[in-house]
Amino acid sequence: MTVQHAGCVGIVVLVASLWANGAFAASDREKLLTDPGVYGTFAAYSFNDDWGRKEGATRIALLTVLKGVVEQHREKIAIDMYLLRGLSDHADILFRAHAHEMRDIQKFLVDLQGSAFGKQLKVAGIMHGLTKRANYVPGFPDDMKADLKTASDPGAKPYAVVIPIRKSADWWALDQEPRAAMMKEHTEAALPYHKTVKRKLYHSTGLDDMDFITYFETSKLEDFHSLILALEKVKEYQYTRRFGHPIWLGTARGLDEIIEILAQ
Repeated sequence: MTVQHAGCVGIVVLVASLWANGAFAASDREKLLTDPGVYGTFAAYSFNDDWGRKEGATRIALLTVLKGVVEQHREKIAIDMYLLRGLSDHADILFRAHAHEMRDIQKFLVDLQGSAFGKQLKVAGIMHGLTKRANYVPGFPDDMKADLKTASDPGAKPYAVVIPIRKSADWWALDQEPRAAMMKEHTEAALPYHKTVKRKLYHSTGLDDMDFITYFETSKLEDFHSLILALEKVKEYQYTRRFGHPIWLGTARGLDEIIEILAQ
């Protein structure tokens, strides 16, 4: 048995052992994904030129290392993965990580990039944000607040889109009342797509060089397309200085599915 193969087997045994001992019991994933005051990081990577030249067995060994790193950190972090390859021209894979402490996300990314698998990657972009309670929704009419609580359509939503946004200085100079009025118009434009396009907002001011990260999930990209067109027509959009650059489009995948695809 080669040293490389022995190391691969050792990692698999370690991961299986940790699962058996309950070390990877989720730290209430649902709360991490829904509560305010949670940090969210989007980290996108592309493979270096050597990846395409590696043999299948070598790729599998390296992807086993990826699995070990991800599972090692799932006790404190909710980690989701997305395949960008084929849909985005500047990245192959995307990690979305949520945690109560940013240093836990940092530890995960340091371990990922320092691993044998991570040495095959090039950073395409990393963005940080914080979930907060809605600033404007409490002032909306009751019927609009009720509509916002309507559950999205059931079923898988395979497509994910990540869009960073920066507002102009003029936006932040406005009083709360005119901003609230424009955000009400923004929400009215978005409501027709509320059931088919799920949205999550992250506040990034002070944590990154944008103000917001908007994350969308949908099974109907045509509805997402129409949503963006509708939002570009409202008054609030004129205060947007950055919309995308980049926009990441990919498909949500489980860890084992990502490994199977990348092993080919």
